[in-house]
Amino acid sequence: YSNTHHSVHTIKYSITDYSLTHLLVVGAGGVVKLLFESSLTLAQVQEQNGEVIKGQYEPADCTARQSVAILIPHRNREKHLLYLLYHLHPFLQRQQLHYAIYVIHQAGEAKFNRAKLLNVGYLEALKDFNWDCFIFHDVDLVPENDQNLYRCEDQPKHLVVGRNSTGYRYAPAVLNMLYFRVQLQGMKIIRPPAKIGRYTMVFHKRDSGNEVNKDRMRLLGRATKMWKKDGLNSCTYQTLTVERPLLYINVTVDIGKPHSVRRCLCSLVNQLSLSSAPPLNPYITQCPSQTTTTICFFVFF
Repeated sequence: YSNTHHSVHTIKYSITDYSLTHLLVVGAGGVVKLLFESSLTLAQVQEQNGEVIKGQYEPADCTARQSVAILIPHRNREKHLLYLLYHLHPFLQRQQLHYAIYVIHQAGEAKFNRAKLLNVGYLEALKDFNWDCFIFHDVDLVPENDQNLYRCEDQPKHLVVGRNSTGYRYAPAVLNMLYFRVQLQGMKIIRPPAKIGRYTMVFHKRDSGNEVNKDRMRLLGRATKMWKKDGLNSCTYQTLTVERPLLYINVTVDIGKPHSVRRCLCSLVNQLSLSSAPPLNPYITQCPSQTTTTICFFVFF
């Protein structure tokens, strides 16, 4: 889906076609050597990415075909974020994209809400630019093959086919709210070939405040009834700061306390269309009802 031209561009490919398309991407050579040095510093990553300005990059020698916003939900994962930025910037630049990386930081000690942070990131990113597509990216997943294109097609794409922590075995994300909403919208999840959609997951222990949601199955059971009633149209939050250091845009937000199970989770794949109406409060974003479908890619399980 193209936000700019309000039209759908279909790209059909087989595994063979998929490989051939990458010949058009200068420098996208395939398998990437990943390094996770404990001594890596922010200054080193900045020095290697001098062409990135306030979190954004545009190729100097050509016009990018697509403009892409990378949305990374975040809290207390600074080292993981550093590793991801170290690998992701050159990865995206080899694909000759116009892109920006948005780190959506959840303030406070309330339970981490990745889905709502993605909605927040979507809304905040559109304040900067009318992005063609959006990548939902976990902070601890690093792509292993730069032929895994971070570009939009006519259907949502699950970029992670396998990861090191599961022996690169594909595990369908069947019991997932995002998956259900895509299906209910009448859309199909597409994936790159298994040899291309490979990721390394940086090991970590489960964070405090990011425990397994005990109400998960009950919420999934309500998906068919509630998917048209919640989403961006029920997403409220308070923007605390928006900072623009060299490598990313850091958006710190207060998303409020978790709702009870009787209230619905905030999840982006819904019927989406931004309204030109101003928010009721300049510091509180409230999203009106939505009507148009937007395509997003996602990098998580």
